[in-house]
Amino acid sequence: MSHETVYAIASGKGGVGKTTTTVNLGTALAEAGERVAIVDADLGMANLAGFVSLTPDSITLYDVLAGDASIDDATYRLADNIVAVPSGTSLDEYAETSPEGLREVVDELRSQFDYVFLDVGAGISHETVLPLGLADAVLLVSTPEPAAVHDSTKTLELTDRSGGTVAGLVLTRTRPDGDISHEEIADRLEVPLLGTIPEDPAARDSVYAGTPLVVFEPDGPASAAYRRLAADLTGVDVPVPTGGDGSGADDDSTPADSAPDQAGATAESTAADSETDDDTDGRQAAHDDVSSAITEAESDP
Repeated sequence: MSHETVYAIASGKGGVGKTTTTVNLGTALAEAGERVAIVDADLGMANLAGFVSLTPDSITLYDVLAGDASIDDATYRLADNIVAVPSGTSLDEYAETSPEGLREVVDELRSQFDYVFLDVGAGISHETVLPLGLADAVLLVSTPEPAAVHDSTKTLELTDRSGGTVAGLVLTRTRPDGDISHEEIADRLEVPLLGTIPEDPAARDSVYAGTPLVVFEPDGPASAAYRRLAADLTGVDVPVPTGGDGSGADDDSTPADSAPDQAGATAESTAADSETDDDTDGRQAAHDDVSSAITEAESDP
């Protein structure tokens, strides 16, 4: 298994598939039996709250960073082996937070989970830079579009200034008839190409269904690519369906086990261990809220 367990998922531009990548990498690893936490580290423009159908008085990362709650209080179960730590949406509460407290949050989650994914906000701000230096490695997410690739250079510079390390580039929404090779894009950015996620109509359908793509259509090309990326990144044996033809697929891809239906799983306040008692305050994850969260995050210009 990779020695890197905390990953920051970052991009220079919004709408390139950063949140979708976070959710599907986490879900693929959770299905493989790893304990996973995904954290909404975009403090200013939070979008993971919809995943856990929070009520207005629910505890979020805002409360933790303000010193009013523990990280366990703000941790919500999405499905077997995977939890989310959402940020709040109130500007008043945001003003009370201390972003520097994110270091303690990451350290605590690192000790409780096998893998932690930090969904980092796009742009340039203190809240954006901080997670880049806290993670073991940064995954740079971009589409092949020139504007997105150009903005990726800013994220590379921010990561360098924060003392972080870029593991490599993940290109999303790729097409076989692109004007430039994917390897050439990575070479221009001077980072390794970790994987490519092909354009797949099922990705949008999965959003509206409120279900991670790797569960919604496990045999599809984008799902296969996400599973392969999760396996290559971590060294975990993540089964890859032979029916998927994601970029970089090998002829001897491991057949997939039947994927459990994680849609509609109970989202509950929980400690890290996946065996937490079921008598905690459970709430049903709302599909509409999940869809809205991803759609908003991935459609912003």
